[in-house]
Amino acid sequence: QVQLVASGGGSVQAGGSLRLSCAAPGYDFRGHCMGWFRQAPGKEREAVAGIDDDGRTGYADSVKDRFTISQNSAKTFLYLEMNSLKPEDSAVYSCAARFIRGDYCSQLRDSGMDFWGKGTLVTISS
Repeated sequence: QVQLVASGGGSVQAGGSLRLSCAAPGYDFRGHCMGWFRQAPGKEREAVAGIDDDGRTGYADSVKDRFTISQNSAKTFLYLEMNSLKPEDSAVYSCAARFIRGDYCSQLRDSGMDFWGKGTLVTISS
């Protein structure tokens, strides 16, 4: 079973930036789409950003123009660059992957993901 590990969370003030990373040691994600998800206390999990195997990306309206999802060329790391952070961005952020080509994660789907990782906590203070 592939275990994804997310890192890079922390506590920053509103307006600040963080960069999250996600990887599974010894595994690359060619042929997969990947996504970032978040869950705040008392709220349902929300798809934040997704990237398909062909590089197509999609973002939730709440983070569009502030967050950027990307991968390294070897597709061993997934990143989420988060700028202009707001208190409402506070949540546990997790990454996930699905073995599929074509348009999937960019559509912010979270069902049917093959692999999930433990999350990293992001706390934004006002």
